[in-house]
Order: sequence, then C-alpha cells, then structure tokens
Amino acid sequence: MVTFAHADAGTAEDEWLKAGVDLLPELPLDDAELAGRTVVVLAAHPDDETLGAGGLITRLVDLGAAVSVVLCSAGEASHPHSPTTTPSELAARRLREFEDAMAALGVGGRWMFLRLPDGQLGRHRSAIRDALRAAVGNAAGGSQPSNVVLVAPLRNDGHTDHDVAGSVAAELAEASGYGLLEYPIWYWLWANAADERWRRWVRSEMTARGREAKFAALQAHRSQMEPLSGQPGDEALLQERFVDHFRRTWETFAWTPPSGSHTAADAERVFDVVHLASSDPWDYASSWYEKRKRALTMAALPDQRYARGLELGCSTGVLSAELAQRCEQLLCVDASGKALEWADARLADNPGATTAHMTVPAQWPDGRFDLVVISEVGYYLSPAELDAVLDKSVDSLLPGGTLVMCHWRRPISGWSLDGDSVHAAARARLRWPSSAVYREKDFILETFIAAAPGSADARA
Repeated sequence: MVTFAHADAGTAEDEWLKAGVDLLPELPLDDAELAGRTVVVLAAHPDDETLGAGGLITRLVDLGAAVSVVLCSAGEASHPHSPTTTPSELAARRLREFEDAMAALGVGGRWMFLRLPDGQLGRHRSAIRDALRAAVGNAAGGSQPSNVVLVAPLRNDGHTDHDVAGSVAAELAEASGYGLLEYPIWYWLWANAADERWRRWVRSEMTARGREAKFAALQAHRSQMEPLSGQPGDEALLQERFVDHFRRTWETFAWTPPSGSHTAADAERVFDVVHLASSDPWDYASSWYEKRKRALTMAALPDQRYARGLELGCSTGVLSAELAQRCEQLLCVDASGKALEWADARLADNPGATTAHMTVPAQWPDGRFDLVVISEVGYYLSPAELDAVLDKSVDSLLPGGTLVMCHWRRPISGWSLDGDSVHAAARARLRWPSSAVYREKDFILETFIAAAPGSADARA
C-alpha cells in the first residue's frame, strides 16, 4: 500500500527528466484516428481531469471527437481541517471551479456529476460503472466498441479514490472492448525513476492551444492551487513543486488498446519508438536487478545444452547472448525491427543465433524446439493472445523440452495482465507440472517440462 502526504517534497521534475520521461513513445493514435473516437474522461475529483488529461481533452475537442467528462465527487474532503470552510461550502466552490475548467477545455455542458462522497468511491463502484456505460451510450450512438476510449486515473496512482476509479474503468474497458488511457497524478509525487512502470507508458504532445487551455483550467481550480486562507489547515493542496509535473508540454498515459485491436504495425510502432531513443531502454545490460534475474534464469534451465531454442520478445538481445551459449541454434524474435538491429549487433559473434521480425501469436516460427523462453513479454499480450502463445509453445516444444517463463510481479499499468496472472494462466493452460518455481517480491521465474503426447501430464 502506497502512503504519502500531499505536502511531501516527493520526486522532483528534474529527476524524472534526467531518467528520460520526455523520451517515452508517442501515443500510437494520430489525429485522424483520434477524431473518429468516442472518448469519456473519468475524474475522481475536480482537477483530476485537468492535471492528467487537460491537453488531450482540448486536442480531442479541436479534432471533432465526441468527448464527455464524468465527475465522481465534488472533492469536499480536500481540506479536512479547514477552520474557514465547511465541506459543503468547499463542494459548492469546487463545482463552480470545475465548471469554469470544463469551459476552458472546451467541454462546457458535456459533463455529468455523480454526487458521490469524496474519499469513499470504493463503496460506489457500480454507480461509477453504470455512469460510464451511460456516458458511452449517449456519446457513441452506433459506434463500434473499438472506437471508444475511456480516460481515467491510473489504477495504481496511490490515492484510494483514483485507484477505485481507474480499476472500474479498466474492468469496463476490458469487458467491453474499449481502449483505455490511464493518467498518473500522485504517482509523480511518491514514485521515483527507479520504478519500472512509467517506462511502459506513452506520451501525448499537447498543441499550443492545448497548453493554453490546460493552464487556464488549472488556474480555475483556485481552491487547490492557492490557500483557502492564511490559517493552518487552509494550505494549498497542490504544491508548486508538484504542479511542475503538469507544466510539461506533453501528458503521460498508460495505454491499453481495445481488445483484439493489436496488430503487427501497432506493436512495431510502439516498441520501435522505445528502442530508437536508447540501445538499452530498460537498462538490461547495466541494471544489477536485470543481471541477477538473468543469472537466475540461466541457472533454472535444467539441461546444459539445447539443440534449438526460441526466445520470444528478445528486445536488444541481452538475454539472447547468454542463451546462445547454451544452444546449438537459437531463434530470437521481436515485434520491433529497431530492437532487432541492436540484438543482431550483440549476437554477431554467435553464428548459431539468428533473429526474426515477427509479432506473436499472429506470426509464429516454423519447426520444433527443445527450449522456449518467454521472459518479460507475457503481460504485453491480451489474455486471448497469451492463451494462443502458450498453445503454440506447446505445439512447438519437443517432448521433454523446457519452457521457461520469467516476469516482473509489480503492477503493470496500461496492460490487462501482470506477471502473476501470466504465470497463473500458464499453469492452467499448460497442465504440465512446474519443474521449478522461484518467486520473490519483484519477479517470478518458472520452468515447465513438455510432456510426451498422450501422457498423464499432457495438455487436454
């Protein structure tokens, strides 16, 4: 459970910039694609929508997209110890500010207020879900679900109301086949650049008008940007150091595409941009965490040598180079052509190692293997895609062959799966006994041995 106080100094914006937060890949939707979308923005409190997505809202409005906003609470609990303003007075004030902010962003009159209690959204999940459904229905008409995008707080933002709102939106998006954009707010305060989640996110560059509109909307939320009075308990909730994170020229989102919308072009576009910025975007080669995890992965392989290995999602080939030392032949595949350029260079001295540009499971290599490696890639798949990858792995593995899986266990914002759910799905799908399992707080490492066809351990 994340704990923080609004007055905490937190992580400075300079630290995020030094880590490369400005180099994240662009949201893989161009203006033409955005213009045809139905977008519903969810805010737990007044100002969430402005801080997290004000520039995007303005961009969408200017493009002619159907945009509406759902506000859960009036944010009346923002100053619980105020000596000058009661919760009901603060609620009325914040709603007026919200109305002004909506007008600044271009969605005046296109919002609904659910009148839910601030700080208690966990008791009203069904009301939030019903309101989102209604907002989509009112705006979408006969649109296909894949044209709908929900924009909501990050489901692991650290604030209980944000987490609830984000998780409700994520559940509805997955169940209905909508796209999902999650915007972090308090994450920028309590997290730091060593946290890996932000590296999987995307950025959306604001237009000049979007930046102006967002600034005007932020100024509208005066009860949060300025002290209510000079007395203790009336301090500004949004400290200047914190607001620095929202003065960027871009906004940051965890992006989950609509169910079934993944294509080879989408995957290549996203991961190519990541690898264009760096030859080692996730610090595979230099991070002690990665080096240690890699050593444990290699130690978990039960056979000293393998005739033919397959690595799915090889990225820049750091693990590939070590796998190549244990395989007569090794095929490394990845959706990013740019990543494979780095992998090819790293594998140049390994004549038995080759790479292939393909997106699994839609594309799959020919032949049989006695080793299949699925490391830090499973949670980038939809549940249906993961099932297909596991099925194809079973079909490709020779009897007695090894399947090794290793995944980060922390929350994976912007994707429908995490490490634990990937491994749970594998155990249920494969129906092979685990040869070995290693689990710690950061990652899970598991090996399976392929059963002979018709044996008691074979997949049904």
